[in-house]
Parts: sequence; C-alpha cells; structure tokens
Amino acid sequence: MLHAESLRQDPRIAQAKQLIAEAMRDHSASMTDVSPSDPDQSANYQTLIEQFTSVRGGPPIWPYFSSGLGNGPYVELADGSVKLDFIGGIGVHGGGHSNPDLVSASIDAAIEDTVMQGNLQQNPASIEMMQRLVSLASESGAPLEHVLLSTSGAMANENALKLAFHHRQPADRIIAFDNAFAGRSIALAALTDRPAYRNGLPKAIQVDYLPFLHPDHPEKSQRWAVDELKRLLKRYPGKHAAFWAEPIAGEGGYYPGSHDFFTALCEPLREAGVPIIFDEVQTFSRTSRPFAFQHYGLDQFADIVTVGKITQVCATLYRNDFHPKAPILSQTFTGSTSAISTGLATLDALQSTNCFGADGGNMKRHAYFAEQLQKLVEKYPGSISGPFGEGMMIVFTPGDGTLDHAKLLMNLMFEEGLLGFLCGAEPARLRFLPPPMITTNDHIDAAIKLLDRSLEKFVSQK
Repeated sequence: MLHAESLRQDPRIAQAKQLIAEAMRDHSASMTDVSPSDPDQSANYQTLIEQFTSVRGGPPIWPYFSSGLGNGPYVELADGSVKLDFIGGIGVHGGGHSNPDLVSASIDAAIEDTVMQGNLQQNPASIEMMQRLVSLASESGAPLEHVLLSTSGAMANENALKLAFHHRQPADRIIAFDNAFAGRSIALAALTDRPAYRNGLPKAIQVDYLPFLHPDHPEKSQRWAVDELKRLLKRYPGKHAAFWAEPIAGEGGYYPGSHDFFTALCEPLREAGVPIIFDEVQTFSRTSRPFAFQHYGLDQFADIVTVGKITQVCATLYRNDFHPKAPILSQTFTGSTSAISTGLATLDALQSTNCFGADGGNMKRHAYFAEQLQKLVEKYPGSISGPFGEGMMIVFTPGDGTLDHAKLLMNLMFEEGLLGFLCGAEPARLRFLPPPMITTNDHIDAAIKLLDRSLEKFVSQK
C-alpha cells in the first residue's frame, strides 16, 4: 500500500473529519433565517470596510465580509447579520455555505502533499476531474475528447481562444453576441461588449457582433441574427477564427437561447468552417442537463466548451482536431488541490440531488420561482417584470430598467437580507443564482418574502 493511501485510511483522519463536521453543524444549525447585525460588531465591521477600501483603492460593491460560517444558502457576515445568499459568488457556491460534503472534500485535499496542482506536477484527482468533465460533455454525442484545467474562467476562455486561433490561423476575427461577456483579460475585454470594461486598453481582437434572441420577438430577432451573420461571413471570408456564444446570455441579462435560434446560426458557421465555442462558465449545472448546449440540443456543434464557477476548478474542453500542433497551452497552476477535490464532490452532488432532467430539480425550481415572481409582478405593477431566465438562472427587471432602479432595489434587498446582483443593460436587471445542490422551495419562499419587503420600500423610493 502507498504511504499516502495508508494516511487516507488512518482512522484518526475519519475521526477528525467527523469531529469537524459535528462542530460545524452545531455552530451553524441556528442559521435558518435572516437576522440583523450585532451592534457589538459594528465598529469592527466598519474597520474591515475601511481597511478594504484603503488597500483595494476603493470601497467594496457591498459591505459584505463573511464570518466564515453559514448553513446552506444562509451566510453569517462578520457584523453578525445573516443573509440569504442567492447570488453565491456569482454562481460559484453551488453547495451553499459550510456544505459538509465540500468541507469533507477540502479536508481530503488539505492532507495531500501540495496546495496547488500544475501542468508539470499533478495528482491523480486531476485526471479524474478531467475524465469526469469529458464524460459529462460527451454523454449525448458532443465530440469533445480533451480538456485542460485552469485556475479561472478567464483563463479557460483564453485557452479556448488560443485553440480557435491556432486551428484557424491566420484568421483573426471573432463573432460574438451583443452584450457578450467573456472575462477581464485584455483579449476577453476586447470580446466583451462593454466599452467601459476596456477603457484605455488596447484592442486585442477584432470582434463582430450579432443580436441575441429577443424574448418578445423570437422569429424577427432570429432572422436579424442570421442575416447579419451571413453578411459578416460574406464581408470577411475566411477571416473568422470562432463564433463565441453563451447559450444563455449571462451578463447580457439572462435571456435564454433556443435550439432553433442556435441551429439557424451554427449551420452556416459550419458551412463556412468557423469553429463554435460555447462559454458555459456561468451556465454549467443550471439547466436540464449538465451543459446548456445539451439543454438546447446543440451537441453536434460543440467544438470548444469552457466551464468554471460552480466546478471550482475551471476547464476548456475541445475536439481532437483542435489539439494544438505547437506548445501554446501550459500553466504553472491548473488548479488548487482543494478546488479539484471539491469540484469532484460538486459533480457528485449535482447528480445525487437530481438537478438534471426535463423534470429535474433545476427546472422544477425555476417554474416555482417564476410563479412566485409573477405574483409580485401583479402585486407591484411597474416595479418588477419578467422574463425570468432559465433553469437556476433567475432574473427580473426592476422598475423602468434603468441602472439606478436596479441598484436601488439591489441595495434594498441587501438591507432586508437577500443577496442578488446586477446584470444586463437597457434594461438593467437583477439576477439570482441559487445554489442548485441544496435550494428548496422553502428557501425560494423565504427569498420571495424578502423581495416583497424590498419592493414595498422600492415603490416609495423609486
């Protein structure tokens, strides 16, 4: 037996894990509802905010600093308050807070020999994570055979761009959607359709934009997108290295795609030889299938796919014919040992909690959430409206859709104890990313109750 395996099987390790789990459960069990801050902690909390503002060069978006303990979707802040976290680090905390399975996986990682895994030196868990992702991605026919792990969604997306440019050289243009978001690197800022995010930065990539599927005009917007695509392909023959698509527009406002819409675009792209990249950094795990491209039946078009956020370690999956012929892919870090271990535990939990399927947890919870939101639409006409997103990507439009209205309601929600965040532009919207592994209808009811209180204040202040 390997020395490492002997350590893992040592009964003292199991005993220690059990003691930690029991202690964590005992101290977090009372967090079953939101609660206000503790006045005795206010001075210390204000000091934290001031220290952050000084060292970061600006204030935090929210006055949010966790105490380090939570219970499911509830999290205790360092001011003693408890919030209902329905944003989860913008989709990262899929098991909520202080999740016992993820804590157990983190302890397993803590007794491994190194904190980080890398391209040169890695442990067998890296291989298992890679195999699991490839298996999930190809389970309904997508020809994705290879994968590279990475430390961030931006790095996963950078690697996707590298693969596409290398494969299609010397093509140097990208096609993306209006309001696309891909990341914060220089290349990805160029791809992202937010001029403010690249203010003062050199334009690294030439990008051509298409309109996304409009919920109010699906046929017309599909026709516009296809017509614009054909115009671009004719104007720049052989110049496009990839088509970049979020199956559900993420930062763009959580507007769903559809099988017909994407097929109408992907077929002429195939004919033109333009590779298709599905950016699933935010959408993975949140629809009826592990990947949203599977949810929309687009397996045949998946050339390169990226994942991140909820997977803890990020990754770029790709077809065999995209395997580079030069050493363009390499990283000192492919991920932390803890990220890989908890990523595997996350994949296990997504399956064991029945998140997937047309009648699986994700779609049922969405239907219930949307039903409750519609009641608020009727109660507060002109203050909240749909559409409400897809799967466990929930969204609504506050007030008149201005950024001022969205920020106002977001901050009122925070004060009431409900965490949601901005997305979209014209209109600006508010989104929820409830943790799919643990969210129940009771949690949704609690969120609706807090949103109701927030809207009552919003109506008088907007």
